[in-house]
Amino acid sequence: MSIEIQDVADLGPNERVAFFDRDAGVEAVRGDVRKIVERVRDEGDVAIREFTGEFDDVAVGNIEITDQCERAYDGLEGDIREAIEDAATNVREFHEAQVPEDWRKAFSEGRELGRRFRPIDRAGVYVPGGSAAYPSSAIMGVVPAVVAGVDHVAVVTPPADEMSPVTLAAIHAAGADVVYSVGGAQAIAGLAYGTETIDRVQKIVGPGNRWVTAAKAEVRGDVEIDFLAGPSELVVVADETADPELVAAELVAQAEHDPNSSVVAVTDDEGMARDIEAAIDEQTNAREREGTIRDALDNDASAVLLARSMSEAILFTEAYAPEHLTIIAHDDESILERIDSAGSVFLGPHTPVAAGDYASGTNHVLPTNGGARVTGGLSVETFLRLTTVQRLSAEGLAGLSGTITTLADAEGLEAHAESVRLRVDDPNGR
Repeated sequence: MSIEIQDVADLGPNERVAFFDRDAGVEAVRGDVRKIVERVRDEGDVAIREFTGEFDDVAVGNIEITDQCERAYDGLEGDIREAIEDAATNVREFHEAQVPEDWRKAFSEGRELGRRFRPIDRAGVYVPGGSAAYPSSAIMGVVPAVVAGVDHVAVVTPPADEMSPVTLAAIHAAGADVVYSVGGAQAIAGLAYGTETIDRVQKIVGPGNRWVTAAKAEVRGDVEIDFLAGPSELVVVADETADPELVAAELVAQAEHDPNSSVVAVTDDEGMARDIEAAIDEQTNAREREGTIRDALDNDASAVLLARSMSEAILFTEAYAPEHLTIIAHDDESILERIDSAGSVFLGPHTPVAAGDYASGTNHVLPTNGGARVTGGLSVETFLRLTTVQRLSAEGLAGLSGTITTLADAEGLEAHAESVRLRVDDPNGR
């Protein structure tokens, strides 16, 4: 099977559900995850070790492997070490530009108001791993927390008989304070509740499989999380000026992530749609992960869509709210102005999503399943607390007193009103 051309106007109710109500598969494992979380909460390291042996087929010695990450970094060869440092530098620079400044402003009638930003104390970052290498996820999760000023940044990453030295080195380069060799739902539970070895955190971030996502859903409320992320998503908006080979390359690249990835090209040009379809099939044949790519292309939420106009293409994209949005069109900026819901946007023919995945500087931990309608990706703000600050002069309070006491009396909160009258009647505040 391969991707198919469909008309946007002809999408029926079932097709629209597939596109707009994408499912991360969390509910299917929620019951099993709840049992894992409960046991880790109650039994600590004993449960961690048991589940690690059961799910990862690894007998863990030391759960904490911080020193192992440092040794992995020291042992890296030049090219990969330089690539990790370059990526971390770019991500760090972009996130440093996000750090907000405290401010105070004098308003009318003696009101001084402001906002203050402070980092949370302890954050946990999930980094997919084991024998696979995901150094980019380590950088994307850890660097924003470090830039925000979090005192204690803990990383959990799945164990393996031979863990990827590249991932371990990237965790060290990103600046993690402590690293634990544990993955899956048990890792999320360990961070949420703490064990004899793992310190409890205030917030957990980072991508993972559906077991990780289900665990984040389970512990939410006892600990803060970033969001519940599912398989990778991409929408490419293309007009008649786009190169179909580049559009196809973007779809194929995102499709190789996971059989459940969702990839869509939407265009208002029929010839472009046919050319994209042909290029996808040709490029897929040449990829090492052809099977995974074809499974993703066969996903009900994947297609080449033909719109009657660019306005219809834009309306579809806004409703889809993709994790990644690529715009390859003559007037890409005007199209972007009409789309509000997207996790990360890539403009023009020279901006592949892979640039954001690895090294441009933006963060690749992004909302999926329509989450971009209400939130953005991982950022410095993810790790900050916001406090409002205010100071009133005697004149300022006097000017507000009538408004405050009238509303307080209307709500039946006499003590609120009296706390104001006391100060206005005695300007020294006693």
